[in-house]
Amino acid sequence: MAVSKRACIIGAGCSGFTTAKRLKDEGISFDCFEMSDDIGGNWYYKNPNGKSACYQSLHIDTSKWRLAFEDYAVPKDWPDFPSHAQLWQYFRDYVDHFGLREHITFNTAVTKAKRKPGGGWSVTLSTGETRDYEILFVCNGHHWDPKIPEYPGSFDNPHYHVHSYRDPYDPVDLRSKNVVVVGMGNSAMDVASELSQRHLARNLWVAARRGVWVLPKMAGGKPMDKSAMPTWMPRKLGKALARRAIKKLVGRMEDYGLPKPDHEPLDAHPSVSGEFLTRASCGDIKFKPNIKALEGTRVRFEDDSVEQVDAIIYATGYKISFPFFDDPALLPDAQNRFPLFKRMVIPGVHDLFFMGLAQPLPTLVNFAEQQSKLAAGFLTGRYVLPSVEEMRKITAEDEATELGDYYQSPRHTIQVDFARYVADLHKEIAKGERRAKAQTGEEAA
Repeated sequence: MAVSKRACIIGAGCSGFTTAKRLKDEGISFDCFEMSDDIGGNWYYKNPNGKSACYQSLHIDTSKWRLAFEDYAVPKDWPDFPSHAQLWQYFRDYVDHFGLREHITFNTAVTKAKRKPGGGWSVTLSTGETRDYEILFVCNGHHWDPKIPEYPGSFDNPHYHVHSYRDPYDPVDLRSKNVVVVGMGNSAMDVASELSQRHLARNLWVAARRGVWVLPKMAGGKPMDKSAMPTWMPRKLGKALARRAIKKLVGRMEDYGLPKPDHEPLDAHPSVSGEFLTRASCGDIKFKPNIKALEGTRVRFEDDSVEQVDAIIYATGYKISFPFFDDPALLPDAQNRFPLFKRMVIPGVHDLFFMGLAQPLPTLVNFAEQQSKLAAGFLTGRYVLPSVEEMRKITAEDEATELGDYYQSPRHTIQVDFARYVADLHKEIAKGERRAKAQTGEEAA
């Protein structure tokens, strides 16, 4: 017999447990299911569920000033950019401080979630049990399903996605090896910088389709992300000022030996590294255009240069995946496009909230914490969503604003500016509260 509770939360990473806290504070009954044996998701190093992309040397690219939860300060003795271990412990302390652990069912995955006629959800667990809920919160993250490119030919030596990389010896001993890292995002830069040290890889090439602008973590002795433009500043002016500052700070990418970017700074999700440009300027990191073909133990690049290669690491991003959904209407398209009202709700499907399904600058850590304010307001009746037609209109406008600055790519379909998003979210919550009061007044009349 199915057990009925109001809300189901899938996942206990930072999006899942901050959503759980909000529901607990509001007195809303919920179950939270986590397939692993502890919280933390992607930031749980060597997570036994196999979904974590943490590598041993990982430090977050967001400063502690920007990633802290509203009601739980980060430790005062933290460095500006904490390690994955420090961040994971912060998460665990948060969960224990607010008494959330007892509300999370560990070692239990949601294997299927099906929307019932008339609304609500039938949720099947890995235990075989089925439970019914009014509302479903999807908090399963979007950095766990690796996207691996296909090239003509085959490669006989080790090749794997950066999701599997743990250190220079795991899963493959890369000492004295010729290594190609494909991609120029943050993970690619971290791993390439680490492996290019002279006592590790013999040769380290980075192969990419296009050049990127690499931003340092620090500027003037302060974290770069503390210099964000205020939300009141006109967007074009703020971006122009930021571009000029970046170019003055880092100079031309070609002067470091990198390929020239085909776009301006901030027209792509920024790549941030404190080491990469130094390693490149020292010649420890070399560059190639994208891979053209795989030829046994050799790799041919698009300039028709060929190298003998011992290992390839694909730092080529992730697919947005919800393995518990069968309905195509609840899934993104092949290009990762997935328009959502306030990056949370499919217009017309108002019993389903996607939490943390964005690529916010500067951080995702405390993003769902902000989103949960709208969701909790909706569940308590304080907030009412706009009409379906209005939601679609607002979503189109939001996407034009948020995505219009970036070149078209699957990696940019869920970009948002954190500060602007939160300011806009608060305005929408206020509007929804006015709608709720107007609706209550009409019903009373």
